[in-house]
Amino acid sequence: MTHAQMIQENITTSSERLYIAFELSNSKWKLAFGNGMKIRQKTIAAKDLGALAEEIAKARQKFKMADDVPIYSCYEAGRDGFWIHRYLESAGIQNLVVDSSSIEVNRRHRRAKSDRIDANKLLSMLIRYLNGEQKLWSVLYVPDVEEEDARRLNREIERLKKERTTHTNRIKSLLALHGIVLQIGQNFLEKLEEATQWDGNPLPPRIKNEIQREYQRYELIRDQIKALELERKELRESSKTVGRQMSALEYLKGLGPVSSRILVLEYFGWREFKNVKQLGAGAGLAPTPYNSGDSEKEQGISKSGNPRVRCTMIELSWIWLRWQPQSHLSQWYMKRFGSGGKRMRRVGIVALARKLLIAFWKYLETGLVPEGAVLKKI
Repeated sequence: MTHAQMIQENITTSSERLYIAFELSNSKWKLAFGNGMKIRQKTIAAKDLGALAEEIAKARQKFKMADDVPIYSCYEAGRDGFWIHRYLESAGIQNLVVDSSSIEVNRRHRRAKSDRIDANKLLSMLIRYLNGEQKLWSVLYVPDVEEEDARRLNREIERLKKERTTHTNRIKSLLALHGIVLQIGQNFLEKLEEATQWDGNPLPPRIKNEIQREYQRYELIRDQIKALELERKELRESSKTVGRQMSALEYLKGLGPVSSRILVLEYFGWREFKNVKQLGAGAGLAPTPYNSGDSEKEQGISKSGNPRVRCTMIELSWIWLRWQPQSHLSQWYMKRFGSGGKRMRRVGIVALARKLLIAFWKYLETGLVPEGAVLKKI
């Protein structure tokens, strides 16, 4: 059962409730309070939890509510993350974190926009949602602190590797200015001292110093990556759920530690899915048909889910065709898309990615091996 469903089960149409909508920014928070009939708006400094508690107490008095009245709130997901949600839950307020891209907007070319208008809009949608309009917007599943923190390792390593590539390319570009090619690795600084230009003269001192400083930053990032990879290995050994799921995925031929780690830490290790529709939508692999009047076309996948999982599944689909050619999914792909052109095969690989993601989910949840898949020999 989702957090939103638990909230709705606790609500009765006759109960008195206080609603709060947050419009967040770096400097201030716009608060919209409501009781279903009246609205009260206040502005406080961002992250001022003491002022927030005072405004909630004043809202109770304004609406003549008891101190134990149930409170429901919402805010849009953004750079503040989930710490506000955790604070509100600890204070006894049942909160929803909403996907901002799922909020309906006026389609007029020119429309008024302000924090006051946005807060009122959120408040009205919160009331509608809690009164039964479940498809009004998308509510995010909030991971606990440990689950959220576990994802930082993969994401930091991914970012550091990009920075490392940037420094590598910069060093090679600086060397290319003087027609020099050097491999970046062991004894690079010694080779740099011995490097000469086309006429036998050494490198000019300033560009040599710049390359040395660039290489020092490269070494720092390299050492940080090694430390983080060691920490990531320890996380797998210490967490039973992460280790079990990663080992199960790696048991399938074609899957290695990198892809299984991304799928577990970013998706399967902390998300709960009720059906395959939620599974596909969470990775952005859900179809987006356009069917209006006589116009009917497919717009492609939504791309509104986790981009790391989506990219990994696209790569794994090509790998799956190579290492699991006798599996049911590979046979389905070859029968339907294998004889087509390049575009048809690229379209088909996205469809295979969604089916493969569903197969992995069932495999981890029930132990059902994808039909025809080959397991590694251990």
